[in-house]
Amino acid sequence: MVSKILSGMRPTGRLHIGHLVGALNNWVDLQRKYDSYYFVADWHAITTMTDTKNIKQDSFEMVKDWLAAGIDPEKSNLFIQSQVPQHAELHLIFSMLNTLPRLERVPSFKGLMQHLLDIKDAEAELTPEQIADVRSKISYGFLGYPVLQSADILIYKADGIPVGEDQIPHIELTREIARKFNSLYGEVFPEPEPLLTNTPRILGTDGRKMSKSYGNAIHPTDSLEVITQKVMSMITDPDRKRRYDAGDPRVCSVYDLHLAYNNDDRQIEIFKACTCAGIGCVDCKKEAAQKIADKYRGYAERREQFKERDIREILMDGSSTARQEASQTIKQVKEHLLFDY
Repeated sequence: MVSKILSGMRPTGRLHIGHLVGALNNWVDLQRKYDSYYFVADWHAITTMTDTKNIKQDSFEMVKDWLAAGIDPEKSNLFIQSQVPQHAELHLIFSMLNTLPRLERVPSFKGLMQHLLDIKDAEAELTPEQIADVRSKISYGFLGYPVLQSADILIYKADGIPVGEDQIPHIELTREIARKFNSLYGEVFPEPEPLLTNTPRILGTDGRKMSKSYGNAIHPTDSLEVITQKVMSMITDPDRKRRYDAGDPRVCSVYDLHLAYNNDDRQIEIFKACTCAGIGCVDCKKEAAQKIADKYRGYAERREQFKERDIREILMDGSSTARQEASQTIKQVKEHLLFDY
């Protein structure tokens, strides 16, 4: 039985609709059911970047979006990872329980290697030469970041983790670490369960992953005019050349927007209309843009209600609460390790 959940985001600044559909909407629902911990993963951010000049402002802007989307500090504990040093302490201990080959089998590690080599085929096997080349570009911190994720989770003894299917291997590693520690030193940690999120795939306007760095993102603060302009630029079924050609919504990024923002009955209607050329792409896009704008009406105003001092106070209070709980876990860990001298 799940009682406590934990999740976090790297501080990337203002969020786009992919973040809201993929994670935040679920966080809002879960905070009504469970003891919820949501954190700014600033240590995780530096596993892949070195420039931190904007990390403070990016963190505050991201949390503004959390609050505008409906995260309630009265129901959820919001905090900053680096303000709770027990995360790093537990990460150090857990790093002793993992082998190098085990961490290299984590899919995200292989994914980064392929990204650095610009390999598009996820199933492609890397040659020894490619592996040797890319190893020189990957930090020890990136290799070990799934272990830090495990420490993030287990320091609070969270037993439910809201994730997409791509994160399942990381949860399994966390469960392995919990089992190994418990077997070696005595029962301390639960084995957390993944809480799978069933969300539509929201791609960017160019068909790639939605990202601020790609310039392909739709933001909840965008006006209807801006949203419409962005959606109108999206690629639909590439085989649908003319208005009277039948389309396939299953390969259309715009239909994914309808899955996220339109009601169930209308989704079915659009699916049927597309497959028999009963609706054109222009009308379909305009309707999707309107639904997005309707969903976030008033969002910008809610967001601007929160000033920097408000965000700072929420995060500092939350970090203090997190430190108190994390210190109790570290105390218990040290007792089991016989390090309590």
